[in-house]
Amino acid sequence: MNNPKKILIITYYWPPAGGPGVQRWLKFVKYLPEFGWKPTVFIPENPSYPIIDETLKKDISKDLEVIKTKIWEPYQLAELFGKDNKKFKAGQFDVGTNQSFKSKLSIWVRGNFFVPDARVFWVKPSVKYLKKYLKENEFEAIVTTGPPHSMHLIGLELKKEFPNMKWIADFRDPWTEISYYKHLKLSKSSDEKHRSLERQVFENADITLATSYSDAENFRKKGANAFCITNGFDGVESKFEIKEKTRNSKFTLSYIGVLEQLRNPTVLWNILNDLIVENETFKNDFEMKFVGRIDDKILNQLESSALKDSIKNVGYLSHSDANAEMNYSDLLLMTNFPEDSSKGIIPGKIFEYLATGKTIISFGPEKSDVKKILEETKAGKHFSYDDADSVKQFILQKFEEWNNGEEIIQTQNIEQFSRKNLTKKLAELL
Repeated sequence: MNNPKKILIITYYWPPAGGPGVQRWLKFVKYLPEFGWKPTVFIPENPSYPIIDETLKKDISKDLEVIKTKIWEPYQLAELFGKDNKKFKAGQFDVGTNQSFKSKLSIWVRGNFFVPDARVFWVKPSVKYLKKYLKENEFEAIVTTGPPHSMHLIGLELKKEFPNMKWIADFRDPWTEISYYKHLKLSKSSDEKHRSLERQVFENADITLATSYSDAENFRKKGANAFCITNGFDGVESKFEIKEKTRNSKFTLSYIGVLEQLRNPTVLWNILNDLIVENETFKNDFEMKFVGRIDDKILNQLESSALKDSIKNVGYLSHSDANAEMNYSDLLLMTNFPEDSSKGIIPGKIFEYLATGKTIISFGPEKSDVKKILEETKAGKHFSYDDADSVKQFILQKFEEWNNGEEIIQTQNIEQFSRKNLTKKLAELL
């Protein structure tokens, strides 16, 4: 395509970073050239990523220009307080009785000394570098994507310097509405600073992107010109075809990804525990498979229950291998934070779950965006955390279908969530 428009993407997460945070703009960058945009990516030279996945590099075009500057992050200081503080890099926290004094102190320091987050020390040097770069290289648009939301502070400063350049602030998760925000032990002044910075981003960005319908609505209420472009799955290759499709030897419920304490579906573990105790057939034929990083305290609790002999903990796998594991499952588990304020969170894994055609069992707030997607695609069932009887009935129904060799249901209306179609939507918005 002749004379493509140039767009600069400012992001912290980029391959070899693993996990869901990197996927969104990796795929947008992959497909933007097909819609008349030439991307350049700006990333830290020496980031501290919680998860590494070298296989994601295959999606990066050899023609892509990537520019880098060094970053200083204080996470090594936090980890001196305790090894559990490594979770902070991924926005995870010990909660309730699992919180030690050191953990509480570390959370307080993280919330009050590093606003909006511990990557804030990259803002000033990045602004200085990019002001010079943008004067020497003409761009029609810039994108900042967070978390970490300090990326948006870079965009805020660049917008002041280049008011005619379009700025897109992409929120993969909300800022002050994210579920762990209330766990940051913020002082009144720190809370006010967070909210003030968030408001400035919403009011100054030309376009604010949200990954869920509810988040876009909430952002508009706060003054943003907000639109929803969800995450998705990547075309035919994400349908994870398996050459020989055989019935699993056990009825397999799989969780793929990171599971932390704030999204721990205790109601499900209790039901599965009861079924194993009550039903000998279920006990012999059931497997709970974890693929990814499961909080040690959750695993310890499960290992102390009747579930212990039914657990298969595969550990972290590359993105492609983890996706293949989805196909060797009968039910796919997804969890969200229980609070109503989290109804707009759509975990990225739902779209790759959808692409498999497998049945999804989901937990979260009653009136959630996830429930809307599952109903629209007929891909599974969404439950609130206090809906124990319905959950038990659903699992037994699916177990009986598996026992009888019945065909797993197929999804419908999922092409709207392909990464290419979502990139087309982004290009139209630009």
